[in-house]
Order: sequence, then structure tokens, then C-alpha cells
Amino acid sequence: MPDMSLELSLGGVVAGIDEVGRGPLAGPVIAAAVIIDLATLPARLVEELDDSKKLSAKKREALSVLVLESCRIGFGEASVAEIDRMNILKATFLAMNRAVAALGIPLDHALVDGNQAPPLPCPVRCVVGGDGLSLSIAAASVIAKVRRDRMMADLALQHPGYGWETNAGYGSAAHMEALRRLGPTPHHRTSFAPIAQMSLL
Repeated sequence: MPDMSLELSLGGVVAGIDEVGRGPLAGPVIAAAVIIDLATLPARLVEELDDSKKLSAKKREALSVLVLESCRIGFGEASVAEIDRMNILKATFLAMNRAVAALGIPLDHALVDGNQAPPLPCPVRCVVGGDGLSLSIAAASVIAKVRRDRMMADLALQHPGYGWETNAGYGSAAHMEALRRLGPTPHHRTSFAPIAQMSLL
């Protein structure tokens, strides 16, 4: 289970950063930055926070509320147009920068899930599997996923048939079948191979 060991070892103001949405064929990439204050941290977060992929949707929703209530958070987004223009890695770094800026305070350190350091205005420590090790990264992973899942569910109401309310824009069998039947929407990433190949047909 993740804990605060990494944050405490670095000292100062430390934010955990994670993103969701690198792999989908549709929708933006969302990043979150979370600063945890141990003085106001609910015991339930310490006991139950984990990598968002290991938690049920219901538990993610409940824990997300606690994170938003007890932590300093910032969200950042990179649009489909930005993803297509600059590539998904650079767009992810852009979203992370926007999340850090949204915190509204300077950081002494950032803990970033993964093995590639975004260019942030503070020292960055990459943590592979960080959402299972660092409590602040785990918190960021949960709130970013909840936010993006809700966004994709809202977009599913505008563009029915692609199953975004359940697949969140990932290339599920139902999504791919809908693409063949209905074609891409303005929310599809034209730089991603399955969409790019369709445009060549």
C-alpha cells in the first residue's frame, strides 16, 4: 500500500503527480497534482488509497471526495487538438505543468508516476509504479481518473454509440466497431494509428 515515506524523505512542499488518458483513442489527457497535509489527512485515505486501477469505481468516487476535501489539488488537461499537434508524451507533460500551476503555490519537489520526468518548475523525482508507493501520487491517480471518467461519460451523451461511458475512450471491441460503423468524432485523436488509418481509407 502507498504511504508518505517518499514525501517525508524529500521534505518541504511535495506534490504527487499522475495522469490518466495516454492510451485512449478519444478524449483529453488529464493530470492531477496533490499536496497532502498530514494534519488534515483522513485515516480512511491512509488505509484505503491505492493505485486507481486496483480500486472499484465506487471506491474511487468515495476516496476522490475525501482527497478533494482534505488535500491541495490542481488539475491540468491537454486537449485532443494538442495531443494531435504535439504528440501524447508532450501533451501529457503539458497537462502535468498545468496541474502544478493550478496548485497556486511553489513546490520544493514533485513526485511523478513513471520513468519520464516532465519539465516542471521544481526538482522532479520519477517513481515507477508510484501510484502503489506514494500516497500523494495514489491520490492524484484517483482524482484524475474520476474526473476523466466523468468527462467521457458526459461526452458519451453527446456522441452515443461509442460506449465512452464504460470504455472511457479506450479501444474496446465495441468502440472499434462503432468507429467502423459511425466514423470518428471531433473528440477522436486523429494522430493515433486506428483513427489515422481510417482517414486513409
